[in-house]
Amino acid sequence: MDLNTSGIIGQSTTLAEVFKVLGKVAPTDSTVLVTGESGTGKELLVRALHANSRRADKPFVPINCGAIPKELLESELFGHEKGAFTHAIRSRPGRFELADGGTIFLDEIGEMELNLQVKILRVLQEKEIERVGGTGVKKVDVRIVAATNRDLEAEVAAGRFREDLYYRLNVIPLHLPPLRERGGDVLLLAEHFLSAFCAKKGRANLELAPLTRRILTAYSWPGNVRELENFMERLSILVDGSQVRPEDLPRKILDQVGELAELPALEAESAPASTDTACGAATSVAVEAGDAQERPLPSGEFVWPNLDLLQSLGLTLKDFLEAVENRLVDEAMRNAGGVKNQAAEILGIKRTTLIEKLKKRA
Repeated sequence: MDLNTSGIIGQSTTLAEVFKVLGKVAPTDSTVLVTGESGTGKELLVRALHANSRRADKPFVPINCGAIPKELLESELFGHEKGAFTHAIRSRPGRFELADGGTIFLDEIGEMELNLQVKILRVLQEKEIERVGGTGVKKVDVRIVAATNRDLEAEVAAGRFREDLYYRLNVIPLHLPPLRERGGDVLLLAEHFLSAFCAKKGRANLELAPLTRRILTAYSWPGNVRELENFMERLSILVDGSQVRPEDLPRKILDQVGELAELPALEAESAPASTDTACGAATSVAVEAGDAQERPLPSGEFVWPNLDLLQSLGLTLKDFLEAVENRLVDEAMRNAGGVKNQAAEILGIKRTTLIEKLKKRA
């Protein structure tokens, strides 16, 4: 299916893995638990989940369980009857009733009190709710999606979260990676936000100077996408001229990334003089392994290695493939300045896969 991921910007392999799971689970009614650090965009992901579901034309009702006082949260979730408490001057439906037929998003569910967790468990099991002060139950048809920035397994072990509820919520886990693990998405997002804020403020678009781009990529963004968005808004107001230069960046960022002269070049800035394809690089590796003279490939031309080449170099297929892989891994590590997350991003593999490959060579 063609996913509607409106509002979610990124091309990293880690985000692609999230979209892959999203595409499979969206058409179902399975309960989903979205995890990730604060500021990674969990609500955007849940909205995309709803938009691609069979309930897309029904209500999407979010509620932040950590932002509402615990004494009011039950009424917000399940509604109340007139006279249920001092200020209940009329009956009022809760978020579950408002979401009937659609999706309810329980954000920061890790903040919820244990007594309320029991009632959420009942909704999941029985598909029914009871208003505060009510005497009967109401059936509701809702898809429940929850999100948290907490480690719920640790919360269960500490007795702060019900184990049975955790397993009922965690049918389909979706983990949204932090911005520091999304490689080139940092610059995609930065330029998107900067362009939008400049347009909103009626000023010419700002460009990111080459060194500024390296700095922003090297910074860890502890506040994730939210921090990046707020920072781009600040730059759109405070920067004079047409470029964002390193001197426009706060000391906090400059101190964390370290010596600017030692920052690794970005992939686009460090393109090799020749335009050899992966196969060209593979031929080069094989030639080095056989200590023969390298034969450069014509620019842009793709040439498959053949058996004659392997035989002339005295290599087996296994030796040849290992040499190709080792060279590409080494090149990716150089381009990423030794940062494994970025090197894995360049290679299009998971970080754990890259670590395993490096261990085998140690």
